[in-house]
Amino acid sequence: MRDPLAEPSDLIRSVSRALRVLEAVGRAPKGLTVKQIARRCELTVATTYHLVRTLAYEGYVIRREDGTYIVGLEVADRYRELVTAFRGPPAVGECLRRAAVDTGYSHYLGRFVGGQVAITAVAEGARSPYVEDLVPGFDEGAHATALGKALLATLTPEQRFRYLREYGMRPFTPATLTTVETFEADLAAGERRGMQMELGQFRNGVACGAVIVTPDKDIERRVVLACALPAGEMMTSARVVRAKLLTVAKSIAESLAADA
Repeated sequence: MRDPLAEPSDLIRSVSRALRVLEAVGRAPKGLTVKQIARRCELTVATTYHLVRTLAYEGYVIRREDGTYIVGLEVADRYRELVTAFRGPPAVGECLRRAAVDTGYSHYLGRFVGGQVAITAVAEGARSPYVEDLVPGFDEGAHATALGKALLATLTPEQRFRYLREYGMRPFTPATLTTVETFEADLAAGERRGMQMELGQFRNGVACGAVIVTPDKDIERRVVLACALPAGEMMTSARVVRAKLLTVAKSIAESLAADA
């Protein structure tokens, strides 16, 4: 949701409208007509027509034979560029891939992007349950994932309170922590454990552990490493998971330092 109070004085309306059109089309996998786009974006049909034609020319939307528009391939190109930029140096990606192969668990990197917790790199493991939401750029549910907890634990209590108030504590499962008090207690337990953890708080039957890679003073440079596994395995192997995460985290930290 855009904050109208934060709108810049030099906002270029046509660019803003074009992005709203692209977002509307992206949320409709079956495609939208120009009239449907206009209605959803609260624009005139004439304005929408010009914006859609421009986006189609640039390859960001595609017109199908039935007259509806879907997202174009240029969006996929921008996403690939985003993934590459998020992941960092090739050695980091290799560390993640090697960890996923060695353990069989999916591994994730995360950091603050624009002040918001986001997944920045993923390496899928064959033994981990597949969670379709956990892809580079995912920026929801920080209170329900170990990755999010590990990053939020680096903030002051006041900063965490503001973050949770702004982004909410949606109950993804019956086990999700939905109050600041229980969340703070959970973070404290994670600090004592040496690994932030969640059991079925984001997805039923799935657990996740996370540790710090780089505890930088700059919030945007703080990086955490996480892995996902069946909840039952976490219950019996938490110490092993922590040890392996710490080893991989050290390798990733060295790769990031070498690229600095």
